[in-house]
Amino acid sequence: MTFLYLKALHLIFVITWFAGLFYIVRIFIYQTESNELDEPKRSILVEEYKRNAKRLWFAITWPSAILTLILGTLVLLQVPSYLSQGFMHIKLTLVLLLYIYQFYCHKIYKQLQKGTYRHSSIHLRIWNEVATILLVGIVFIIVLKNALSLVWGIVGLVLFSAIIMLAVRLYKRIRENR
Repeated sequence: MTFLYLKALHLIFVITWFAGLFYIVRIFIYQTESNELDEPKRSILVEEYKRNAKRLWFAITWPSAILTLILGTLVLLQVPSYLSQGFMHIKLTLVLLLYIYQFYCHKIYKQLQKGTYRHSSIHLRIWNEVATILLVGIVFIIVLKNALSLVWGIVGLVLFSAIIMLAVRLYKRIRENR
């Protein structure tokens, strides 16, 4: 019974973690775009986005990432045989990439809090899709387990990534034409 509670809590914090990752980059985009506005709109919006980013990042996203790691580790300790299965190696690799993504988002967060804008809004829009790609990969691997062919999984993920990137570019073109 403990295993099921740990697994449920792990899943809850995975969901809140992803919610935070999806929304934080949207805030980065909005703040970056607000920085290009005229005063007084610019400073009002930039300060609001900085405040919202700080609350989201430290009250939801980081705590969820940490609790996901702790609970995921406890789930693996309950069923250590998962570690001998190929699907788990792939999943844990994608999770590692997700934590790298989190740390890079933290770097962007710190830059934006200082008023340093190193990324365009289109770059951030593309960056925002990285978490989506990782989410799709992790969910398919964990649900399908051994039924998932690694080759087909990679092909599917690459195609999915290409579709998302094309959608971002199409969105940019539509916005520029308005």
